[in-house]
Amino acid sequence: MIIICEECGKKYQIDPSRIKATGARAKCTACGNMMTISKPEAKPVDPPPALRPTREIPAKGEEPPGVKEEPPPTREEKPAVKEAVPEAKKKGMGLRFKIFILFFLVPIILFVGAGYLYLLQLENLSSLITQESTKAVTQLGEQIIAEKARSVASEVRLYLLGRADLKKEAFDADPEFKKLAVQKVGTTGYTALHAVPDSQSIWRNWAHTNPKIVGLDMSTLDKPMGTNFPGFWRVFSNGKEGKESRGYYRWQEADGSFRDKYMVCAPVQGTPYYVAATTYLDEFTQPVKQMEEKAAQISTDTRNIVLGILVGTLLLIGVIVALYGTRLTSRIKKLTSVAEKISVGEMDAEIPVTSRDEIGDLAEAIGRMQESIRLSIERLRRRR
Repeated sequence: MIIICEECGKKYQIDPSRIKATGARAKCTACGNMMTISKPEAKPVDPPPALRPTREIPAKGEEPPGVKEEPPPTREEKPAVKEAVPEAKKKGMGLRFKIFILFFLVPIILFVGAGYLYLLQLENLSSLITQESTKAVTQLGEQIIAEKARSVASEVRLYLLGRADLKKEAFDADPEFKKLAVQKVGTTGYTALHAVPDSQSIWRNWAHTNPKIVGLDMSTLDKPMGTNFPGFWRVFSNGKEGKESRGYYRWQEADGSFRDKYMVCAPVQGTPYYVAATTYLDEFTQPVKQMEEKAAQISTDTRNIVLGILVGTLLLIGVIVALYGTRLTSRIKKLTSVAEKISVGEMDAEIPVTSRDEIGDLAEAIGRMQESIRLSIERLRRRR
């Protein structure tokens, strides 16, 4: 059985089975108020041991059985329960943890997601630009080689129209004709003149930078060229009946490495001859490759900068949230402690929060509540 002092609100635990039918009177040890204790009609239920007080109310006059004051505890002996306090409710997520989730974890997810999408789009854009640039330059290089073959074919045709007596066996020996037929393409490329198969179905070259190639059966190059010959022969032999042919083939360098060459065979109109223009296409795309490497480096630097800014921002947000959350929860805990003191009758508990925000408003409300309870207790005392 719990009784409460009407003056100060202090609570006491009394065994109802030891109260006489006529009741009893006891004095509050906190404020000195005399309380009248009536025996309850209902059958009492034994309270749990944890709720038994360290002190029982001393009776005035005749002391009823079971109602007596115990001596104060020594330093070595501490009371089990001083007052009857309601059992605390089970706590859920704390305010600090909620602040951490709302203002730190959620922004981290958003920042990381946005940063990832930004970097992904940046890399895609860089890759797209370099790919499209390489493709455009490659097409431009192929067009330049084709235009060179056609231009040389037109010059050779005009020269042959003026020199009808010039035989093909003398093409390479004629300086003016060779100057027209063999021209530079790109940095290392060149043009050459060959004829479609003769009566013996042999393809021969009649003007070339390498004198050993002149008059040679071109099909015999299969041995020195090895596995690269089929690609070369496909482009070289497709140019016939006035149709142009073009394509790529691999060429072995002196150091044993392989590079891709592009060749265009343009017909010399009205003659059985073709002008072949060939060169390494990477001579045209090399600047684009360098630009691609530079763009990749810029993309990497940008990614590192963005990641650094992202990490720094997250750390700054984390520090701000931690400091603010700690300060906020600390003030709330102080107010909670004051409210608990007021609930057990400590009307002189000091309210430490003096801020001008909502927490300050809550502190003022608790202060007004404290003053109102104090005034109510005084009114009750005056009435008695």
